[in-house]
Amino acid sequence: MSNPRVLMTEGYVFHTYGPEKYLRQAVASAVSIRRHDRTRPLALYASENQLAALEREGLTDLFAVRSVLPEAHRSIVGFKHHLERFMPFDANLFVDADMVWCRDPDPLWLKLSSFDFTATGLERADFWFGGPKGLGIVGDYVLDRRRRTMANLGIRYLPRVQAGMIYASTSAAAERVCSKAREFLARRDETHFRSRLAEGRSEESCEWSLAAAMAYYEMPVFPWFQAQESPQLDFVEGLVEYDLEFRTVRCRYYTDHTVQSLRGIPSAGLRRFLTGLVSRLPGRGDHLDVTPYALHFGWLRHKQPYMEFANRTWKRLTQREHIASSALA
Repeated sequence: MSNPRVLMTEGYVFHTYGPEKYLRQAVASAVSIRRHDRTRPLALYASENQLAALEREGLTDLFAVRSVLPEAHRSIVGFKHHLERFMPFDANLFVDADMVWCRDPDPLWLKLSSFDFTATGLERADFWFGGPKGLGIVGDYVLDRRRRTMANLGIRYLPRVQAGMIYASTSAAAERVCSKAREFLARRDETHFRSRLAEGRSEESCEWSLAAAMAYYEMPVFPWFQAQESPQLDFVEGLVEYDLEFRTVRCRYYTDHTVQSLRGIPSAGLRRFLTGLVSRLPGRGDHLDVTPYALHFGWLRHKQPYMEFANRTWKRLTQREHIASSALA
């Protein structure tokens, strides 16, 4: 297994655990990176069985750094609230495995290089961020529980963090933010934020606590929506033009963030209706088609095309390795 500190440069950091399908996603994402970036190394922190599968299938060359992810860190908060432990490069871009990279990331790295620590997000979170997903949001809004949360945590503003892309160039900055995020998560009872475990999810969210920690230290988020320069955009069927291998990707991007936010509505019919309705207002329908640096499949209801891509990529790579091994036998 490689030394996790042998390379001192810019690099991408993945983490996976659980069923093999998550390893397949990381491999597919790595392959998409290599279409556009052939120089920056990739690191993978994974469970023992996943690292064994990677070696068994002859795919270890994809990742310059491969290391066991300790059991205590095999969860969302277990990893993303302890990023300082997983920084094999001088500058580390922590990326989720369910992302396809769509273009040359050099300009993105150049922009990120001015930060010690940042995460993609918005400078102001709405009431849905970390809050209830149903009618309970009305109570939060009317009683202004967001303001009380900010007072309890000692912050003057609350950004939105989308943690699929986090950048850290100094372990001190990462440790400072992550330590505060761990503290804030432990104080959840002092906030209006809801536990995702109570909603039936298998894992707790790391995002509101990271956002509050960044606000506490007044660390800026990296703007999520930047039109043609957007670091990542969500995949929503019907709003993205793509081929099966995601070599050509164009996302519908509304310059009005209210209209853009309607992409999250689960019902495609309702989403189209509301988007069409609001777009009729003067200036609200302006849009363009853009190629983000990465296309993120964060919503379960829209993940199937990526799962199919990951399985095809895995099959193609493993069959090629097996044919090569047979030829050498």
